[in-house]
Amino acid sequence: MKRLKRGVFLAIAFLFIQVSAFAQCAMCRATVENNVSNGDTTVGAGLNMGILYLLAAPYTIALIIGLLWYKNAKKRKTRYVFHGDKF
Repeated sequence: MKRLKRGVFLAIAFLFIQVSAFAQCAMCRATVENNVSNGDTTVGAGLNMGILYLLAAPYTIALIIGLLWYKNAKKRKTRYVFHGDKF
């Protein structure tokens, strides 16, 4: 019960803690605009690839966790089945 209260408290605390991180977006935009105006589009393409990488990473992690959870649940289910009888 104590661990549950601590976990709920931490979850609520993380919801209310905010960190400003606006500088990088402005810097990236300024760099890309400057390079595109000079005729260089490779930085913009690299930035787009980085955005796609950051988009795919959480979904890949969630997929791996889901697959491991499914396999573990399937193992536990077959452990309780004896000679075709279910508990």
